[in-house]
Amino acid sequence: MSSQELGDFLRRRREDLRPEDVQTEATLPPGRRARRTPGLRREEVAALAQVSVSYYERLEQARAPRPSPQVLSALATALQLTEAERDHLARLAGQVLPAENDGAPEHVPEDAQQLLGRLDGIPAYIVNDRQDIVAWNAAAAALITDFSRLTPDERNLTRISTRFRDTLCIGVPGSESDFSQQVAAQLRAASVLYPTDNVLAELINEFATHDPDFASSWRNHTVRPIPSVRKKLHHPTIGELEIDRHTLSLPGSGFSLVMYTAESDSPSAAALKSL
Repeated sequence: MSSQELGDFLRRRREDLRPEDVQTEATLPPGRRARRTPGLRREEVAALAQVSVSYYERLEQARAPRPSPQVLSALATALQLTEAERDHLARLAGQVLPAENDGAPEHVPEDAQQLLGRLDGIPAYIVNDRQDIVAWNAAAAALITDFSRLTPDERNLTRISTRFRDTLCIGVPGSESDFSQQVAAQLRAASVLYPTDNVLAELINEFATHDPDFASSWRNHTVRPIPSVRKKLHHPTIGELEIDRHTLSLPGSGFSLVMYTAESDSPSAAALKSL
């Protein structure tokens, strides 16, 4: 990953952080000029991380050597990064080695397959880091589409969401962009783990072209996961549904389990049971 990506990520997170978000205001250097943007200044982040202003400026400008783990930790604390963002920062700085076999994993673990089969009546599927749908149960096929009739290239979450946009599944009011942000975070993490995966790069470009919310989240280096997204779905047989899409990582596998549920005793829950 280039130093430019590292610098851009630091700048984006700095601009997201407000002075009032910093608990120890006394550690911030006194302001000497009017604040032009709502985010922290470079010298303020440098003071919080206890690094020189010139070094931090060079980091953002992609002109500094890659920081040590100690400096990365200090910067992550200063910028109040989440665990996902800390991991992303470390990968951008080359502190975590990319996967040995560049590209999304291909073989679904047997225990994951068994778990999928036990989710009787709950639409669910398994995706890899590229968001390829690699396994699914009958309820998921009945709810979304017959995945077996799609080619492997078409059997990708981003491509399916583009194909069915505005006809099958949309966000509930106020949460329309949550799905795009969720996918952007997942593909951001995958792009650092698999930096030379050309298939992944093509997917990212394709989705950014069709989805402005994804493109905005991608530019903003959004990596905070959104584990649950509420969506409205129009099913040709059972009608309108309001459902929650849950994403659970399967540790140590490179795969995630995606499930669709509805609130207990709601019309949508009854409709799901009829699939």
